[in-house]
Amino acid sequence: MSMNDSTVIATPAGPLSIVAGPDGAVRAAGFTGEPESLLPLVHPSMRAPLRHRSDLGPVSAAVASYLDGELAAIDVVPVEQHTRGVFMAYAWQVLREVKPGEPVTYTGFAGLAGRPAAVRAAAAACARNAAALFVPCHRVLRTDGTLGGYRWGLDVKKWLLGHERR
Repeated sequence: MSMNDSTVIATPAGPLSIVAGPDGAVRAAGFTGEPESLLPLVHPSMRAPLRHRSDLGPVSAAVASYLDGELAAIDVVPVEQHTRGVFMAYAWQVLREVKPGEPVTYTGFAGLAGRPAAVRAAAAACARNAAALFVPCHRVLRTDGTLGGYRWGLDVKKWLLGHERR
C-alpha cells in the first residue's frame, strides 16, 4: 500500500505541516501542527495513510533556506495537486511565478492567469490551494491592498508577507 510522508517544521509563523507523495512532491502544506488535518485538502486520488518523518529531505531543506531568507528556495520544490478545472491548475502554476516581496491583487492574479475578468475564479484558486507556502496564495491581496482571506489565518499571512519584504 502506498504511503504519504509527513513532517512538521517549526516556523516563526507557527508549525508548518507538509504532506508529500512517494516521489517527494508536496501534496498539501499548511500552518498547523497536525498533518492529518491536511488530508481532506488532498485530492482523493492522492490520499494515503501518513508516515511521519522528522525530515522530508529536499523539501525540509528548502523550507529551512526560505526561513533563513533565501526566499526562492521553495520555488523548486515539486507540487502535485489535482483539480477538474483546467483554469485552476493553470492558476496554481501562475501563482508559483509571483515573486516574493511583489504581491499581486486578485484582479492582477486573474490577469496573469489569462482571464482578467475571472477575479472570482482566481480567488477560488487561492481558496482551494492545498499546498500553502509552496503555491504562495499568501502573495495575493485585495484590490484595496488589504490582506483578504487566508486559510491559515491573517497573522500567518502577515508574517509571510513581512518576511518576504526584506
